Amino acid sequence: MPYFDAASAAPLHPVARQALLAALDEGWADPARLYREGRRARLLLDAAREAAAEAVGCRPDELVFTPSGTRALHDGIAGALAGRRRVGRHLVVSAVEHSAVLHSADALRAAGGTVTEVAVDRTGRVDAAAYARELREDTALAVLQSANHEVGTEQPVAEVAEACRAAGVPLLVDAAQSLGWGPVAPGWSLLTASAHKWGGPSGVGLLAVRKGVRFAAQHPADERESGRSPGFPDLPAVVAAAASLRAVRAEAAAEDARLRALVERVRSRVPELVPDVEVVGDPVRRLPHLVTFSCLYVDGETLLHALDREGFSVSSGSSCTSSTLRPSHVLQAMGVLSEGNVRLSLPRGTSEEDVESFLGVLPGVVASVREALGAPAASAAAAPAGAEEEELVVDSLGKRCPIPVIELAKVIGDVPVGGLVTVLSDDEAARLDIPAWCAMRGQEYVGERAAPAGVAYTVRRRA
Repeated sequence: MPYFDAASAAPLHPVARQALLAALDEGWADPARLYREGRRARLLLDAAREAAAEAVGCRPDELVFTPSGTRALHDGIAGALAGRRRVGRHLVVSAVEHSAVLHSADALRAAGGTVTEVAVDRTGRVDAAAYARELREDTALAVLQSANHEVGTEQPVAEVAEACRAAGVPLLVDAAQSLGWGPVAPGWSLLTASAHKWGGPSGVGLLAVRKGVRFAAQHPADERESGRSPGFPDLPAVVAAAASLRAVRAEAAAEDARLRALVERVRSRVPELVPDVEVVGDPVRRLPHLVTFSCLYVDGETLLHALDREGFSVSSGSSCTSSTLRPSHVLQAMGVLSEGNVRLSLPRGTSEEDVESFLGVLPGVVASVREALGAPAASAAAAPAGAEEEELVVDSLGKRCPIPVIELAKVIGDVPVGGLVTVLSDDEAARLDIPAWCAMRGQEYVGERAAPAGVAYTVRRRA
């Protein structure tokens, strides 16, 4: 059964499994102790740190192991902000950072600091010049992911790092998605990563802090991991994480070329096989193994369950798969369709047959979900031109994604060209999906306004 969710957690690499089992026998003792078992454990820890530092591109004494990538982000951001509190309490991030970064930003706001979120384009990429313009005299820290976890778009780390260097602002790079594929562009001050993203065990994160960067750990003093990650390290998992990182890096070039070709096949064929689909993310500057697309008139949760029944494990940024019923903040920041979103992130070793099998199943699955939801089978037929101000109101209050868009699509043909359709909706996803539908179908999105209940979204028929 094909597993296509490596961006969430990659299958354990065989080298990681071997190293983990060996370290369970040899690395169980306290590496801070001087007796032989402790010394043996210390040798394993030092070797793991050296291997990880080599992959990161830093000195071993600049890198510590944390209990997770999220903890590395939280500790890295908090420590850097505290270390530069005399400079100011301003944080710059991109609008598509991992939620762990945005949660740290929320904590700073709650404590009286300020945060600037730099917008991205429709591919999910920040403009380096726009990012640089947000760096101020009171900016204590800037954060930028190396590549996006939902759509695969690579960020201009080198350009932003140069702007940060010129402004005297340290840059923290979240390299969780990209570190297994190669080194991060130089110029960063802090770097974080997570082992389960590259095939290491879960429960191991990396935090690298360059020498000279002001940093004040925000927890009680602890002698372990340079005081930056308190507590007894999970040494067997750390050893397995470092061993697997070295292994995947050795395989990266070959797997990059192979998986990139498979992803390109998905990017090109899905729109041919399934009508009303938007493939999102940068088509060129992207991770080699990740592709995301959104399907009109599809309930994302139902789609994922249907694909699971067919044997395919995929992920989604659709609001329909979230208990909050809000669309992915990444897709929202990009301004792209969120309904029926599917993310494929291929693990190493994914075969051509697995991808072809997915492409063979997908059209039927999407069609069955659309039929169950009563989605329109085709675009509305042309109608005679009429009075510009003729308006049809569709009440979709209380209905969730993708029903408001489906009801819009069903009635757009009932108004003449130039006529208006206003959809009343209290679903947060409608704010994103109705404009996206207009862009895909050549209709004019007029705008939104407050309604007695929910929001009124108005569309003018152009075709």
